[in-house]
This record gives sequence, C-alpha cells and structure tokens, in this order.
Amino acid sequence: MGWIEIVIEVARDHAESLSDALMEAGALSVSVEDADEGTDAEKPLFGEPGMEPEEAAWDRSRVVALIAEDADPVAILSAASNEIGLPAVPGYTTRRVEEQDWVRLTQSQFDPIHIGKNIWVVPSWHEIPDPHALVLELDPGLAFGTGSHPTTRLCMEWLEAHAPKDLSVLDYGCGSGILAMVAKKLGAHSVVGVDIDPQAIESAQFNAQRNHCDITYALPEAFALSHPIGQQFDVVVANILSSPLKVMAPMLAGRVAAGGALILSGVLARQADEVAAAYAPFIQLTVWAEHEGWVALSGRRSA
Repeated sequence: MGWIEIVIEVARDHAESLSDALMEAGALSVSVEDADEGTDAEKPLFGEPGMEPEEAAWDRSRVVALIAEDADPVAILSAASNEIGLPAVPGYTTRRVEEQDWVRLTQSQFDPIHIGKNIWVVPSWHEIPDPHALVLELDPGLAFGTGSHPTTRLCMEWLEAHAPKDLSVLDYGCGSGILAMVAKKLGAHSVVGVDIDPQAIESAQFNAQRNHCDITYALPEAFALSHPIGQQFDVVVANILSSPLKVMAPMLAGRVAAGGALILSGVLARQADEVAAAYAPFIQLTVWAEHEGWVALSGRRSA
C-alpha cells in the first residue's frame, strides 16, 4: 500500500484555511512549506530566540496534503476549494509516497552521540560503543534534550569537567532529564529535576528509571512545596533561554549553596553579557565555553 501527496501552491491568505478544509475533505495529514524554499526568495519562518517574526506566514505557501492511494485528489481538492470559497480549484501536482518501514527509517537518523571525554548518549536500538564510558540510553522524544543541541552538550561537558561527586544537584528546566542523569552517574548523592511541562516530567521519570538513576522530578509548584525557599544545592544547572533565565535570576541564584556552582546555558554568545548582568548582584558569571554560537556561563557563590 502507498499514499499520494497533493502539492498546491497558494497565497499566504489561503494556506491555513485550505489546510483545514483539506483535512475536512478527507486528507490524512497536511503540512505547509515555503514555496520559495531553496531560492533567494526563501523566508525563514522563525528567527533566533527573541527575534521571531511578527507574522508566521509565507507570501507563497506550498500546501502538501497526504491522501490514500485510492482517493480522488480532484474530488478532495474541489471540495476543499469550495469550502473556503476559492473561485477555482488551484493548480496542483501529485507525487506517490511508497510504503516504507517508517520506524526503521526514523531510527536510522539517530546515531549514538559522543560528548566530552567519556559520555555517550545511545538510542535503545543501538549497540553501546564503549561499555566503559558513561552511557545514557535515551531515545529522541517530545521532551528537549538528547545531547545533540549545543547548549545541552555544553552543560554535560561542564558537569563532566566538574564531577559533582557526593554533592546535591538541581536541574531547573530539566526537559528529558539528561543533565540530571549525567549528574547522578557522575556521583551526585541527590538530584532534583524541575520543569514546567508535565510531559517533560513524565519523560524524565521514564528515562531515569531506564538508566537506573534515583532522581526526583517535579513541576515548579510541587518543587516549591517539597524544597522551600532556603533549601539550597551544591550545583544548580539551568539550560533554558536567556529571557526566562534573566527573570529567574534571584530564584536560581538563591538556590545555590555557599561555595556552590551555577551553570547556565540556552544563551547565545551575543546575550552573554546581559544574562551575566542579571546575576551580578548574586553571583559573578563568566563564559565557560562556547559552541556553535551558544555559550555556557558559570560561577560560584561566595562562601
């Protein structure tokens, strides 16, 4: 069995409504792309954090609708066009999509990731490259953090370089829980992960169990109840984005014990000074390392 894709180029004003109408008319899925992709007229839909365009749309959009092999593309497109009041059925092309082993195809895109000196992040379907390394079994999922992003990598490398053996660690904005698990496997005696997304907490708990790591994960409200203000940690790591990091400066700095370390990432190199300035009243931060335009900031609270 296979499928058919209907490819339609439309103006920006019709892309969203046509997509909805195609789903109503029987399409299995619909996506919208930049019709000028790969040309000088290509328009990025999203910019860097904090620099997103006001309008998330393309002047010329390509709507791609997936339909069953035995479905009638003309009938589906005609019904969708009539539904949104187009004066005529827009021009389109079709292309066949052959059946594939989508699970195997997806898995083939994710290989083990080597980080720092001795850390490997290994999907469950791969062999462990080095049984003597610090190995995290982690599959790509809905929660952020598999080690592939520069900010995650920077935090993992900092933790490896400053192993928190017998220390307490707070991973604020834990995502998949990867940084918390690295800290635990490096010898931390207690680790807490916090995230605002319930799905991230669920994913992190699953990953911790899979990797035999005893870690407490919680939403911010539950964390505040179980760890009241004043309860501090030897190491606090937060891999988020610059804007929330600046807002949370008093809270995060207040969670660092005397003599303890704070490590921040999710910060572009051009944002480093303003983030450091937000923490200056509490902890002096400097750029510890930079990778692909992202930096990790670190510092210690005075004893």
